[in-house]
Formats: sequence, structure tokens, C-alpha cells
Amino acid sequence: MRPETIAADPSVPNGAPTLAAGAAALPAEGTRPVLGRPGTRTASPSASARVWPGLALAMAGSIAFSGKAIIVKLAYRYGVDAVTLIAYRMLFALPLFAVLAWWAGRGNVRLRQRDWAVVTGLGFSGYYLASFLDFAGLAYITASLERLILYLNPTFVLAIGALVFKRKVTGRQIVALAVSYCGVLLVFGHEVSFPGTSTALGAGLVFASALSYAAYLVASGEEVRRIGALRLTGLATSVACLFCIAQFIVLRPMLALAVAPQVIWLSVLNATLCTFAPVLMVMMAIERVGASVAAQTGMIGPLSTILMSVIILGEPFTGWIVAGTVLVLAGIWLLAKWR
Repeated sequence: MRPETIAADPSVPNGAPTLAAGAAALPAEGTRPVLGRPGTRTASPSASARVWPGLALAMAGSIAFSGKAIIVKLAYRYGVDAVTLIAYRMLFALPLFAVLAWWAGRGNVRLRQRDWAVVTGLGFSGYYLASFLDFAGLAYITASLERLILYLNPTFVLAIGALVFKRKVTGRQIVALAVSYCGVLLVFGHEVSFPGTSTALGAGLVFASALSYAAYLVASGEEVRRIGALRLTGLATSVACLFCIAQFIVLRPMLALAVAPQVIWLSVLNATLCTFAPVLMVMMAIERVGASVAAQTGMIGPLSTILMSVIILGEPFTGWIVAGTVLVLAGIWLLAKWR
């Protein structure tokens, strides 16, 4: 596995560009694979005929992913906690991802016992733990800061590659990392000054979420090559859904399911529009424009989160947020350019 290639993230929790393990998680550029059937390719149509639909899909997927934080913050206004909220989200998402896993697995290799063990571990790290930590962190920080932290995902994958696989980190990459983290520190330092907040706790939880998902990306390369990205996403997310539901059963009484109707509808919206639909849109975009273009288009994600947080949540829009966002986007762009 070579955690060096920037690729768009077809995942549930984050929706930021990621350093995909070995780039095997995504189709090669200039080809049009059949979703769910790894290794099967058809002739590529004219690039100009599919670039705009592909860009539109990539942008729509990135914006839809970004809406997750907004929905979570809205749901918290009705007194629900992270354990209950994520259980509802995954309860509604489970049938969709189970069908996706079945559809993507038609005619493909039969899963072995080892595959199920790997999928379970990946689902725990990449989708259950990362999602829960993210939801928990959003109770303490703004949606804007949460999105900027998650957008640092490629830097975590780069660090894991250097520490675990002894990959060399160049001076240019260190500069790119420094630029990105300066951006997050600007916004973080501004939010720490808010009275009555637990910004450090929230930021720590979201950082842990990004680290958990980065570990998933690095570890998933071999399994992606064996069973395919879309099938793995469906299976791992289904496993994560079961973990989240089981967590609620263990930690909360059934009476905790009695929440405001708005929480139910927000959870349905989160499971469909901000979880399942973006996975399909990003994968369809990669088919049409390739992984690199889809990843760079994903830069619209943090911008859309900030815009929605200001308009919908009434969060403050300051020069600190503008400067921090510019630095994070610039750093990730440089990391992609200098990889």
C-alpha cells in the first residue's frame, strides 16, 4: 500500500479529499469502470462530453457531505445527544448501504472469513468510530471549525504512511502541512476565546475522528483491490450502522428513542441526502472526470459548510474564519501538487 495519492473521498463521515491507500480505492483516470465490478472497464467516451456532468456530481456530492455538520448542529437544538442522534442516522442509512453492498457484490468474489473480519475492523474504525467522534465533537465547536479539521485528513494519512510504512516526507510536504495547520490554529484560537465553550474538547474529538478515518484509508487498500471500493463502502458502512445501533442499546434506555419529530426528519435527511446520496454522486463523478479532478472539486466542501453555517445556524463569519479557510485549502492544494 502506498498512501501517497490524493483522491476524492466516497465516504460517510468526512467528504474531504484524502490520501487514498495505494489509490486502489478509486478508478484510474481516463477509464470508466463498472461500479461494483473491480477490474471491469469499458471504453471511455469523449472527455469533453462528460466533464461537466462529472464536475456537477462532484460538487453536489461535496456540498451534500458538508451539510451533515449543519444537520447535526440543528438536531442538537432539540436536546438529543450524540449516541441517540447517530443511532437514528445509521438506522435509516442501514437499508440503503445493505442494498448497495448487495448490488456492488453481484457476480464478484465470494467473501471469505478473513474478508468479513477485515470489513468489520474497517467499519469500526472508518465509519463507526470516526462518525461518532465527529458527532460528539460537533456539540462543542462550530460547523466551520469541524469541517476545516476534517479537511486535514490527507495530512493524517501522510503521517501514518511516514510512521508506519517509513515513507519519506519531503520538505515541500512539510511546508504544505504547516500552512494547513496554521489555518486550523487561526480558527481554533478564535473559538477558544468564546465564553462558556469547550473548544479544546470538541476539536480533540474531531481530530480523533479524522485520525480514525485516516487509519481506515491506509488499511483498506488491499481489501479494496480484492472486493472493490463501492462494495467495501457498502459493507463497512453497514457494519458501522450495526455498531451505532448496538451502542445505543447498551448505553441508553429505549425511552431515549422518544425524541422531537424534528430530530427524526433531520436524521432521515442526514442518512439520505448527506450520507448515502453523496457516496453515489462522488463515485459517479470519479467515473466521468477521474479521481484527481473530483478531489480538487471537493475543495468546495469547506466553503459550503461555512456558508450554510452562517445562513442556517447563524454562526459568526469573521476574518479569522476566512484566513483560516484560505490557509487550509492552500495547504491541501500544495500537498496534492507536491505529492
